[in-house]
Amino acid sequence: MVDVEDAVVARWETQGSKFEVLVDPEAVQAIKDGRKVDLSDKLALDQVFKDVKKGDKVSVEHLDKTFHTHDVAAIALQIILHGEVQVTTEQRHTLQEAKRRQIVAAIARNALNPQTGAPHPPNRIEAAMTEAKVHIDPFRPADQQVQEVLALLRPILPIRLDVVRVRIKVPAQHYPRVIGDLKGMGRMYDEQWLPDGAWSAVLEIPGGVQTELYEKLNAKTKGAAETTLVK
Repeated sequence: MVDVEDAVVARWETQGSKFEVLVDPEAVQAIKDGRKVDLSDKLALDQVFKDVKKGDKVSVEHLDKTFHTHDVAAIALQIILHGEVQVTTEQRHTLQEAKRRQIVAAIARNALNPQTGAPHPPNRIEAAMTEAKVHIDPFRPADQQVQEVLALLRPILPIRLDVVRVRIKVPAQHYPRVIGDLKGMGRMYDEQWLPDGAWSAVLEIPGGVQTELYEKLNAKTKGAAETTLVK
C-alpha cells in the first residue's frame, strides 16, 4: 500500500455521484500511458469515498449499483481512466520530469538533424525544449506528445522523425555475436550469405540509433563489420 501523504486523489463524477480514491501517482501515470497495473497494492486506503478530505465513504450498495462490483481496485481503475487526478505541485513536478525524460528519449532515438543526417544528443533536445517553453502533460502518453513537442522545436532546432537503412556486412565468425542485437534494433530484410562466406543484410532503424548501432557492431566484431547507408 502507498502512504496516504504520497497518494493523489483520483475523482470521477458519474450518474450524479462523485467517487474518489487515494492512489499511487506513479500507478496513475502508468495507467494513463496505457500500461496494465494491478491496483490492489497501489491504493492508500482500500475504500471509495464521496469526499476523501471529509472521509465520507461510498456504501457497498451504491458501488454495486454504479459499477456492478464492489471490488475497490476495479472501481479505482475506472475512476482513473474516466476521471481526473488531483496532485500537489511537488507531485506534478516529479511526474512532469519523468514524462519529460521519456519524451526526450523518444525524440533522441527516432529523430535526426536533416542537415547532417546525424541524431541530436539528448542534452541538445532538452535545451531546445527549455528554450521553446514546452509544457509537458504528466498524464498523457509520451508518444502522443512527441509530435506536439517537435512542432515547437523545429523553429529552434533542425529536426525530423526519420528512419535510416544500413547495409551491414559481417564476417561469418561474428554473426552469432551480432544477430540478436541487430534484430532487437529494427526491421531486417535482404539477408544473404555472400560468396566470401560473410553475412549481409539491410537493417531499418530509427534515425537516432545510428551511433548505437555502429558502436555495438564495432565492439562485437572488433571493427570487422562494414556498414553503408542505403538511400
